[in-house]
Amino acid sequence: MRNCAVVGINWGDEGKGRMVDLLTNDYDIVVRYQGGGNAGHTVINDKGKFALHLLPSGVFRDNVVNILGNGVALDPENLWKEIEDVSSRGVSITPHNLKISDRASLLMPWHRDLDGLEEARLADKKYGSTKQGIAPFYSDKYQKKTVMAGELFYPNKLHTHLKDLMDWKNLILTGVYGAEPYTMEILEKWLEGYCSKIKPFVCDTGAYLRDARINGKSILFEAQLGALRDLDYGIYPYTTSSNTLASFAGLGAGAPYIRPDEVIGVVKAYSTCVGEGPFVGEMSGEEAEKLREAGAEYGAKTGRPRRVGPIDIVATRYGVEVQGATCIAITKLDVLSYMDEIPVCAKYRINGDITDRFPFPALLESAKPVIEYARGWKCDISSARKWEDLPAAAQQYIEMIEQSVGCPVKYISVGAERDSIVIR
Repeated sequence: MRNCAVVGINWGDEGKGRMVDLLTNDYDIVVRYQGGGNAGHTVINDKGKFALHLLPSGVFRDNVVNILGNGVALDPENLWKEIEDVSSRGVSITPHNLKISDRASLLMPWHRDLDGLEEARLADKKYGSTKQGIAPFYSDKYQKKTVMAGELFYPNKLHTHLKDLMDWKNLILTGVYGAEPYTMEILEKWLEGYCSKIKPFVCDTGAYLRDARINGKSILFEAQLGALRDLDYGIYPYTTSSNTLASFAGLGAGAPYIRPDEVIGVVKAYSTCVGEGPFVGEMSGEEAEKLREAGAEYGAKTGRPRRVGPIDIVATRYGVEVQGATCIAITKLDVLSYMDEIPVCAKYRINGDITDRFPFPALLESAKPVIEYARGWKCDISSARKWEDLPAAAQQYIEMIEQSVGCPVKYISVGAERDSIVIR
């Protein structure tokens, strides 16, 4: 059975949804294995333009089964709203093509409250949270204080469990933050309004994946965010609260015995970053605004302007390494077509020393970019479909990336549409 993981190499927003949408035609199952609704995958295909946050990007393909694994922060409210939105636009979402792990924990309404309250308390030291409740959710999960989706089938146990959790959580909401407490009436409305609607999708996805493996089905694992936002290997503490790496794929999917045979690392042709934290090559002023406008760099979930910069070879090499990428997909190469010269963050200068190794997070604030320049191509490349269609300067830019990071570039995106791709 051929299995593949599509993962982010940098800070997220690399274009993973675009690549999953392209590749799903060759797979039977697509699994989201970590993260929650705090980021978005923008997909453009024959059905329109969509910004997905929880739904796997395989929902647009007929005969593909999509799974939300046990590693996902399952927000019933946002998931149901997303299902309604996508369904209203002609995409069929049923228990046949979407399955939710009964071992996935539910993101509660109070998780979003706590996220916002803590960011407000931190003030100018905030982490840049999207306030979707992700950090409080994972904190509770590791404290064993969450509700599993499968508990929706056992209402008596569920209500007792919810009451216990609510009493504990109200101590924090009222005592630490001075916020309003929750009541069982509020939770009953939440159960009826959202949990009851997603309940038909909940099942033993572990058993489903075991059978799929026996029957030789192929699986595409879909990650959220990128290597530099990984809780353990990213720019801590400015990370997400889950593991974004391909090595977590089987564990978060519900099939810990399955390993990806191929890991496609997605890298944008330049760098972008949403939220707080060190971003060594960050551009500013008119230069940044021009690149941001050319690439329409605004967050799919928040609409926030993304921070932008040149491709960061140091960070990309590190991301390739920790993701175990077997090949790279470069996205948005066409965006750079307006540049005479293309800046590249080739190395870092830290306290006077030049390095090409990604440093420990505490050193990132003092790191400065060492910028080199590649020749621009100054022409429209959006119609390219073969390697030979790309101008020599664009080919040289791609070859520079793969030689610098030590990983072959297999896919080159030259537009947002599904077929705007060069495959080497």
